[in-house]
Amino acid sequence: MVFLEFEKPLESLYEQRDKIAEVGSAGDIDVEPMLKKLEKKITKTQKEIYSNLSGWQKVQLSRHPNRPHTLYYIDQIFDEFIELHGDRYYKDDKAIVGGLARMDGQTYIVIGQEKGDNTKSRQFRNFGMANPEGYRKSLRLMKMADKFGFPILCLIDTMGANPGIEAEERGQAEAIARNMYEMARLKTPIMCYIIGEGASGGAIGIGIGDRVFMLENTWYSVISPESCSQILWRSWDHKEQAAEALKLTADHMKSFGLIDGIVPEPLGGAHTFPEEMAEILKQHIQKTTEELIKLDHGTLLNQRIEKYTQMGEYKTDKKATAKAK
Repeated sequence: MVFLEFEKPLESLYEQRDKIAEVGSAGDIDVEPMLKKLEKKITKTQKEIYSNLSGWQKVQLSRHPNRPHTLYYIDQIFDEFIELHGDRYYKDDKAIVGGLARMDGQTYIVIGQEKGDNTKSRQFRNFGMANPEGYRKSLRLMKMADKFGFPILCLIDTMGANPGIEAEERGQAEAIARNMYEMARLKTPIMCYIIGEGASGGAIGIGIGDRVFMLENTWYSVISPESCSQILWRSWDHKEQAAEALKLTADHMKSFGLIDGIVPEPLGGAHTFPEEMAEILKQHIQKTTEELIKLDHGTLLNQRIEKYTQMGEYKTDKKATAKAK
């Protein structure tokens, strides 16, 4: 198990637990009372650590090397999954996975960024940073869902869209903007879940939905703390300060009205109990699906438009308006 810097107090407790369990299995000593006592101490320490996490610490948790990604959730949540490839213009982008999935008799179109879980797969998936063809593939699948009336499920986990020259040459900005435009008009339910990192246009390119949720230890922002620090201070040294200033946690996003809810994670984070996290997410998706599929197309679109037009704040300069008239 990998422990982050602020989780170090837990590391020694887990080591003690493993050593005691090893002694118990090797001999006739009853170590059960000691293990129970240590488990209580671990739980208490976890509550102390995770009940007051800073913005930067939540960013670190969202990037934990053991944190489950899109393909894990698809495998755990759905009964069947058929991946569909290619954007029919250029090629298949491995950073975005999409296809048909079935859960308890209900068919979905599932789309999500996949980072990979080891060095080789991370390179293969470009660390979850999609190219224009990834967003165009996503849009192709969304239009298929719209045609057949399948709910759309988007699992967001990206450091951002691919910032390379080749991506810009193939129309990165246009592809993301086109997705946003089209997603606002689709007549089928759209559910978006931020399961890890939700950075910039890379996230919003598949992030326009009737319901948008964040897992408890995730973040959502126009820019990463490191990049923000680099722009403002010309150094990454102020990333913790930038994370606080950006107000990028799920609690902040909910208070701003930018998301519809927060999905709780098991104590210790999704990486500690991935199977439990998958079950929590599955139940949440089922409940949300039941709510949305009851709505007719007109109501669905009107609610979606109302949802996004209410975001943000603005003031009208009455003097300037009167002068213009």
